[in-house]
Amino acid sequence: MRPTPSPSPTPPVPAATPPTAPALPEPRGPVSEAVLSALRGVPAEPPGLDGVEPYGDDLQLALYCCYELHYRGFEEVDDAREWDPALLSLRAGLERAFLGALRDDVPAGTDVGAELDGLLVEHVDSFGVSHHLRRDGEQWQLREYVALRSLYHLKEADPQTFVIPRLDGPAKAALVTVQHDEYGAGDPGRAHARLFAEMMSELGLSAAYGAYLDSAPAEMLAEVNFMSLCGLHRALRAVLVGQFAFVELTSSPGSDRLVKAMRRLGCGPAAVRFYAEHVEADAVHEQLLRREVIAPLLDAEPGLASDIVFGLRCSAFLADRLGDRLLHHWARGESGLRGGTEAGTP
Repeated sequence: MRPTPSPSPTPPVPAATPPTAPALPEPRGPVSEAVLSALRGVPAEPPGLDGVEPYGDDLQLALYCCYELHYRGFEEVDDAREWDPALLSLRAGLERAFLGALRDDVPAGTDVGAELDGLLVEHVDSFGVSHHLRRDGEQWQLREYVALRSLYHLKEADPQTFVIPRLDGPAKAALVTVQHDEYGAGDPGRAHARLFAEMMSELGLSAAYGAYLDSAPAEMLAEVNFMSLCGLHRALRAVLVGQFAFVELTSSPGSDRLVKAMRRLGCGPAAVRFYAEHVEADAVHEQLLRREVIAPLLDAEPGLASDIVFGLRCSAFLADRLGDRLLHHWARGESGLRGGTEAGTP
C-alpha cells in the first residue's frame, strides 16, 4: 500500500526531546560477541583477530558498535564505556585490520585534481543502484536502499564534523559552511537527518535511529565505519576530506536519479524532498570542498595529497561493494538486507 503523503511540505518542528539510543544488536561472530559483552559490562577474553575477514560482518559490526559510543551510544550501556581502555585497545586492533585491508586493496595516488575531475565525468556505461532504481527498480528495493542508508543519513554530517578541529584557516571555515547547510542552516526542520527521517516515515519505514542495524550487511557498515575511522583520527584528517569530497561530488546526479525513481514509483512529497534537496545543495558543496577546503589544505600541507586521493578511492571502493551486493540480490529477486527480509517497521 502506498504511504499517505505528508499533509504539509514543511512540517512544524516539534519540541526538543532527548535523543534516543538504539538497542544493542545481535552478535555476528566471536569478535562482535566480545565487544557486546564488554558493552554490557561482562568481562570477556579479548578475541584474536587472526583470520577474521576485515570486510566481514563480525569485524565490521564490532567496529561499528565501538564507534557508536561516540555518537548516541546504546540503551543500557554506560556512557563511560566511550573511553574504556580495554574497548579502545580492541578497537585499535579492528581499525588496523580494516585500514590495512583498504591500503592493500585500494591503489595509491597523488594527483588530487585528476581524481576530482574523474568523479565529475559519468561514463556512458556507468550503472549503479540509483540507475537501477530510476529505470526499473521496484518500491521494495527503494525501501531497502533507504533503510540501509539510514545508518549514515540519520547521523548525516556527524562523522565529518569530527574533522573540523583538525583543520585550520580557510579550510576549516569552508568546511563549517558546508556543515551549516547539512544541519539545516539554522532551521532544525531542514536538517538533512530530519528530512531523511521524514522520508523513511512516508515510505513506511521506521525512522528510529539504528532501527536497521541488524538488517545491515557488512558492506553498509564498512561505509559508515570508514567515515568514523577517519574522523576520529587526526592522522587521517585528509583522508576524511577526500571521503567527504567523494560524497559531495557524486551526490547530485545520483540524487536526481532517486528523485525521478520516487516520482515514477508514486512516492509522496516527504519522500522526494530529501533527495531533491541534495541535487542542489551538493552541487554547491562540491565547489566549496574543491576550491575552499581542498585547495587551501594542499597549499598549506602539500604532502596530504596522497591521503585525499586515498579517501576518494576508498569511498568509491566501499560504495561499489554495497552497490554490487544490492544489484546482485535484486537481479535474483532477493532481498539485499542481511537475513533476506523485506524492509519495514521493526
